[in-house]
Amino acid sequence: MNKLGFVFSTGPHGTASGREGLDAVLAMSNFSEDIAVFFIGDGVMQLISGQQPYAVLCRDYISTFKILTLCDVDNIYVCELSLAERGLSNLLLIVDADIIPPDDISSRLVECRKVLQF
Repeated sequence: MNKLGFVFSTGPHGTASGREGLDAVLAMSNFSEDIAVFFIGDGVMQLISGQQPYAVLCRDYISTFKILTLCDVDNIYVCELSLAERGLSNLLLIVDADIIPPDDISSRLVECRKVLQF
């Protein structure tokens, strides 16, 4: 039970927390295969395809989420309710993730020994 959890709960643009969180996940994937990544609240917007960050003078790091599976990060969970609340339920996500209800998010977070939030 040494799983490390990363929670993305902020939108992709306006702060650097999403990019910093992604960098942290990728760095830790070199040391551990027991990583879980969660997207809740506004964090679900990190995974929406077709974003144009250059329009708001931001760097495009969103496509880097696609390499998570190449780094053996297979436990990727997206909050179903967060998607629905933002009208994003029918949009294509840039990663292959499990879309699960909030109760399942909570039970999977409890399995993590440490949780970092971005």
